Amino acid sequence: MDKSPAYDPNQAGKTEQQTASNNVPKSGERPDQGSAPTSDNWSTSPERQTLDDRVMEAPDTLGAKHKFPILAQPPEEFTGLKLTKPATVAAGITAVLKSGAFAMDYEGPVRGTHALLKMNQKDGFDCSSCAWPDPDDHRSVAEFCENGAKATTSDAQSDPVGPEFFAKHSLVDLSRMTDRDLNNAGRLTHPMVLRPGATHYTPISWPEAFALVGQELNALKSPHEAIFYTSGKVPNEPAYLYQLFVRQFGTNNLPDCSNMCHESSGAALSNTTGLGKGSVTLNDIYEAEVILIIGQNPGTNHPRMLTALQKAKKNGAKIISINPLLEAGLLHFKNPQDFMNPLKALGVLLGDGTPITDIYLQVRINSDQLVLRGLMKCLLEAEALNPGQVLDQGFIQEYTTGYPELVETLNNTSWADIEEASGITRAQIQEAANLVARHKKIITCWAMGLTQQKNGVYTIQEIVNMHFMKGAVGIPGAGLCPVRGHSNVQGDRTMGIWERPTDTFLDSLAQEFNFEPPREYGFDVVEAVKALHDGRVKVFMAMGGNMLSACSDTEFVAEGMRKLRLSVHVTPKLNRSHLVNGEMALLLPCKTRIDIDMQKSGQQFMTCENSMGVVSMSKGVLTPISDQMLSEVAIVCGIALATLGEKSTVDWVGCTENYDLIREYVARTIPGFEDFNQKVRHPGGFYLPNGPRERNFTTENGKANFSCTPLEKHVLEPGQLVLMTIRSHDQFNTTVYDYNDRYRGVHNERRVIFLNAEDMAERGIREKGLVNITSHFEGQQRHAEKFIAIPYDIPKGNCAVYFPEGNVLVPIGSVAYKSNTPTSKFVIVTVAPVELPIGTQLPAGQQIAVPA
Repeated sequence: MDKSPAYDPNQAGKTEQQTASNNVPKSGERPDQGSAPTSDNWSTSPERQTLDDRVMEAPDTLGAKHKFPILAQPPEEFTGLKLTKPATVAAGITAVLKSGAFAMDYEGPVRGTHALLKMNQKDGFDCSSCAWPDPDDHRSVAEFCENGAKATTSDAQSDPVGPEFFAKHSLVDLSRMTDRDLNNAGRLTHPMVLRPGATHYTPISWPEAFALVGQELNALKSPHEAIFYTSGKVPNEPAYLYQLFVRQFGTNNLPDCSNMCHESSGAALSNTTGLGKGSVTLNDIYEAEVILIIGQNPGTNHPRMLTALQKAKKNGAKIISINPLLEAGLLHFKNPQDFMNPLKALGVLLGDGTPITDIYLQVRINSDQLVLRGLMKCLLEAEALNPGQVLDQGFIQEYTTGYPELVETLNNTSWADIEEASGITRAQIQEAANLVARHKKIITCWAMGLTQQKNGVYTIQEIVNMHFMKGAVGIPGAGLCPVRGHSNVQGDRTMGIWERPTDTFLDSLAQEFNFEPPREYGFDVVEAVKALHDGRVKVFMAMGGNMLSACSDTEFVAEGMRKLRLSVHVTPKLNRSHLVNGEMALLLPCKTRIDIDMQKSGQQFMTCENSMGVVSMSKGVLTPISDQMLSEVAIVCGIALATLGEKSTVDWVGCTENYDLIREYVARTIPGFEDFNQKVRHPGGFYLPNGPRERNFTTENGKANFSCTPLEKHVLEPGQLVLMTIRSHDQFNTTVYDYNDRYRGVHNERRVIFLNAEDMAERGIREKGLVNITSHFEGQQRHAEKFIAIPYDIPKGNCAVYFPEGNVLVPIGSVAYKSNTPTSKFVIVTVAPVELPIGTQLPAGQQIAVPA
């Protein structure tokens, strides 16, 4: 302890202190994981029995925008749609030019370039967008993608949004700005308050802001009347302090963005493998023989993944893509890094790029579960013809339970049901199964295209079943790979951000900090929204994020937000959640990862955990544009001091002055973080323990558990379609950088709906025709008006819209089985053309066809 950097201020933030051995694995080797037990705070106990499963009454989605002057939904005005042919190649020189253009537009050549060249470097800062891992060893000079460039230049923006800005713009005015314009207005520079009855935010001092939060929290009848939300962009150190403060305050109400994305992955993996995380490393991707990519669009959402897929393809891998839409990033890829090599540049520029997918199964929405069952049926048939040559009987016998029951389930699943529901033929599935059957090094990657399905948990369990049949887990080149969104969303869960903490974790907090943590489960996001709507919640605090726009049922969420006594938003930039409030609200401007964080002991760094369990440091490189911005750590500590006072044994002041002290707390309370301060200081960070990676399945029975998942047929009424919400290329989660989605050929517009051409013809909808959309759930209807119809290559009976525009259609009561994740990838809708009144004026340059 006395040698820890936490007790020597001169060592704060010093990357030269490389006192731990580096555990970066060489190609083909497994990483050194240490001797600590696997821990990720995903419970392996039976699923929760106290879930709030009320359907809830539908909000007035059409009337709300007229009843409430402050809009909860994005404005409906069109911005000038232009269509081009969808792309078949991702990245390339266009991505390079776009990345540079964003940096120049936001920050100019010097500040912008300096930031980009330090992103994802071992002595720089971690990108705030996706959680795709950085290479263990060599990193290129430009170790970032187009979307990372957008996120970083947005974070680094030097345009101030301060007292003068808010004096000019009321909340009503701000709510009529698009999400793009709210984000692009600039960085918040001063703490601001919305006082009772006010129409504008006004300045407030930091001491007064902290005191206000503490006063309102301490005035509650119960700690459970407060909700503490977390975005996946929050690094480990503030996340750990945040959950510690909340539990010392007395509640487990810690909903987070995981509840809306990969909660289904955790629910599926924790009881099958014993760990709610993936089991592969980046080197495994390079060595895989077969890679399945299901419900994921890496070209837009995880572009650096394409570099890994390109390397795998060059090593001989075959790739199977299962997705309702044909996505450019799954077709061909031109690596922007190759343009820096004179020997490759011309060939890349003139060529078609690296082909990515070998077999593309264009599945219907929410039917991937059946495709996977069909694939496993083919494997069983192949094993019967070639005993011991297809399935790994040794792995099944030694490590697993439940295999006979799975076989029975597969035998009882008919090919007629598989083909009818999925739209994929037996021959197509057999072709994919032939690849899987011949190989052992198999990796399956998935994202929210699965997790947000009604059957999402069951579908992921079928993925696990297939891997267990093949023994394709716990060996080099094979395993499970949930690809997460925000860059530290996995780390936040590891740090204890969860409404259902394990007793083991709570016991460690109790011992370290001498208090009794609350044991009662808290609210997840859906339950939190229902509690808001009931008026059971008086204070809502958010560490980043945009829960209003991220969650399902936008107007329902807004109704709850308007009942609050106080909203507190720790945030670097404006978004729509900051506008829809109750009596009072605070905007507390925080530094981002790109900002230099100077504290009493010197410059600080923080840490993040990527999708593959690597924890590494992140150290800012740009001078903050305002001295009124505080770090997330300082804000959490300030609120904790104002709320808890002398009741807390935590050294909140010391944590603010030197973040090494926080890491010492983490090291003593979370397995895998022993010697945290030393290990994280060597370049590239360190791997956390991962049981399944070593075939150590830490389930309750110590086995890898096959699952027999239920199969429910979802029968649609005549005229109904299944809708999913998707991202455009110029957005990351709810942050909209621009109005373009160039890979899908959509430019300068977001209020569009992608439809199958036959479905359009049956409904009398023309290309660029204006339509209204109605969702149907438990006898309820929700409506969204004025979307432009675009014919697209999507399975008949399916359609897609962007979020957050489409979230108003997703019912708060429609959730995935077991995980309670909103079903943004399974919304039953009807779509009807709109007759425009004679003389309707459209924006300049906008031409929309009307029904004949």
